[in-house]
Amino acid sequence: MGTTTPPRTLAEALRARGDDSLAGLLRARPDLLNPVPNDITQLATRAGTRASVVRALEHLDRFALQTAEALAVAPDPAPYDTLLSLLTGDGLDDGEQHDDAGAAITAALPGALATLREQALIWGEDDRLRLVRTARELLAPSPQHPSPTGLGPTVAEATAGMSPGRLQEILTATGLPATHDPVSAVAALSALFTDRTRMAELLDSAPVEALSVLDRLVWGPPYGEVTPNPTPPVKWLRDRGLLLPVSTRTVVLPREAALHLRAGRAHRVPEPVAPAVTAVAERDPQAVDRAAAGQAFTALATVEELLKLWNGGGPTILRAGGLSVRELKRTATALDVPEPIAAFWVELAYGAGLLASDGETDERYAPTPASDEWLDLPAGVRWTHLATAWLAATRTPGLVGGQDAKGRALSALGPELDRSAAPDVRRRVLALFADLPPGTAPDPETLLRRLRWERPLRGGPAPAAGGTASAGSAPAEGTDLRSRLALWTLNEAELLGITGRGALSSQARALLEEGEKAAAARLAPLLPEPLDHVLLQADLTAVAPGPLERPLADMLSVLADVESKGGATVYRFTPGSVRRALDAGRAATDLHAFLAAHSRTPVPQPLSYLIDDVARRHGHLRIGAASAYVRCDDEAVLSEILADRRSTGLRLRRLAPTVLASQADPGPLLEALRDMGYAPAAESADGDVLITRAGARRTPPRTPPVPVPEGPPVPDDTLLGAAVRAIRAGDTAATVARKETPDSSSSPGPSGALPRTTPAETLATVQAAAMTGATVWIGYVNADGAASQRVIAPVRVEGGFVTAYDHTADEIRTYPLHRITGVAELAEDGKG
Repeated sequence: MGTTTPPRTLAEALRARGDDSLAGLLRARPDLLNPVPNDITQLATRAGTRASVVRALEHLDRFALQTAEALAVAPDPAPYDTLLSLLTGDGLDDGEQHDDAGAAITAALPGALATLREQALIWGEDDRLRLVRTARELLAPSPQHPSPTGLGPTVAEATAGMSPGRLQEILTATGLPATHDPVSAVAALSALFTDRTRMAELLDSAPVEALSVLDRLVWGPPYGEVTPNPTPPVKWLRDRGLLLPVSTRTVVLPREAALHLRAGRAHRVPEPVAPAVTAVAERDPQAVDRAAAGQAFTALATVEELLKLWNGGGPTILRAGGLSVRELKRTATALDVPEPIAAFWVELAYGAGLLASDGETDERYAPTPASDEWLDLPAGVRWTHLATAWLAATRTPGLVGGQDAKGRALSALGPELDRSAAPDVRRRVLALFADLPPGTAPDPETLLRRLRWERPLRGGPAPAAGGTASAGSAPAEGTDLRSRLALWTLNEAELLGITGRGALSSQARALLEEGEKAAAARLAPLLPEPLDHVLLQADLTAVAPGPLERPLADMLSVLADVESKGGATVYRFTPGSVRRALDAGRAATDLHAFLAAHSRTPVPQPLSYLIDDVARRHGHLRIGAASAYVRCDDEAVLSEILADRRSTGLRLRRLAPTVLASQADPGPLLEALRDMGYAPAAESADGDVLITRAGARRTPPRTPPVPVPEGPPVPDDTLLGAAVRAIRAGDTAATVARKETPDSSSSPGPSGALPRTTPAETLATVQAAAMTGATVWIGYVNADGAASQRVIAPVRVEGGFVTAYDHTADEIRTYPLHRITGVAELAEDGKG
């Protein structure tokens, strides 16, 4: 189309765009690509569907949305100056402050219109701006769906169906000339409400109470209820058309009158500029990095402890999926953290692929084979693995403990925790952190305000002042999901060591800007080096003054129990912990040698005695399967067990002087005798002591949970280029000029209809085109019965097939002649 001809439809406006502009539209609205439209007309139709328009509006920032809302209440089409006036006002109600706001709006409006044009929400030149009809329906006012601007219907819309006599009464009350033409009456009333001078004179004569009524309606909602006998102020307004009836009990303030009272503004507070994210503190960047590194080290230690906790098989899985409240509480107690924080660590390990279901009949959670590989990695690499998994995860641990739409409780690792907006919110929050100077801690309230400006249709009321909620806690009622996700992001980032003391760390900046390798290299010098020794003390404890090398930590966790954690970890040796090491196949001499090799202090005598004493008694009792039996060479020990009242529940019976039988299974029998103070050992059918290896349970290989995408993925440049070419080619086929023929049977027929010719005519036409190199238009029905129009240049016709260059598909294709419905020549040869 000519560049000087204004577009008459959205399709014409899109057709006039360049390829880069069309690619920008498809990039901004990827839902339009599924499937690829056949031509520009189909693209325009799809861009105007309700679901697609709603999705596009949800991705507008506040000022672009305010611009669209102003167009929805402006005349259609609206000149640029009219739109600008709706956003800035007429300037008669303010002074310098209005001028500053008007200048900001004037500067920002071209950018907002460019955004709306790029997303095909408006079209037309600046003198005839048109909002897509579906967007106007969504944003325009109605009694069921008030306009976001708070404006009501126009005088013409509100008086539709009103009797001519009632219109005459309103004109008389306002001092306007009487007319019996309803159209002229409505026009006169509209002209009065849009005339600043006459409207001011009318309001000057209004009772003070009537002005109070208008003040309550002017910024919306514009609807109010009235009684059959309204008060004098309401009656005064109703008589002069300042309140028009919607129903017998409802009146509305017409749009023209409201705009006069608003000084011409569609919005009370236009927001052309994104609110700035302000700082609450300026910290030393190095102190921030050290604090974040300390928290990153704690995160690694916590995840490692969780893996050890579930090493031999974790908690069972609920029938509906996830952890029970009791199991989450146990995990929180073992990790020494609150339950919401425990849910975060469990979900993080699950999202990183370190924990999964084992798939057994008695289904449990357990570490995956990938967890062993992860534990062998350097600390910095392990941290980047966790941080990257957190950034991309759609699972939202902050929801644990809440309820779904059906009132069912949401459990950790349950199936209902995915929120597709989570990755976008996390990355946007961290991007706002990164925009601040290093070491700057942002104010959470201004950060949330910025997020709501960027996505207002997904925003809601601001959360109550007072900072962020703790991870997993329920924010104030009324806050929207996006704000809740942002609050959880702030806390989870601090837990994970992404931020330190409220500011973004340099290792997190490196992760966002340079990748995992750079982040790991930045973090590594800040983490403590693993130690190869402990300090043994006479009170049967060992102090680890820092992180331990993995083999030492693994062995020590079997031989001793963790008593306290912090900058240094304190382990305590007990008879039970020593027996646990002996059960794992270690001999007393092995334990003595291990402690001597890894202690910077001499091995205390009480600890040596403890090991020797437990080892001497270990395996003195042997338990096997009868249901279960107990055997011991010392008859007195068995007699002692039989006489102990605590053994009553085991239902023991002496079979021989050195053998007792029990109806309990071997496992419970072992635990019961250990609780009674003995050190029994399990044995095999051959009489050998069974060695129980700690941490032997692993799931089959598992992949981490796949994030749930938020809408269609953004296509890459290659796909966009191919899609634009296909749409252009399809548009060529749909709009190319066809040569008219005298024979009605071969004419193209109505627009959009397939050409119809006889088989003989079809064969003759394509053969002639193949010989002359001409381009023709065909109708084609594929094997599935789908009909389409194509522009082809036949190359060869033989064997009932035509081989041609298909301009629509931009490739050589072969078509069966019997599937071609008809053929028509183009007005001009070529691509058309």
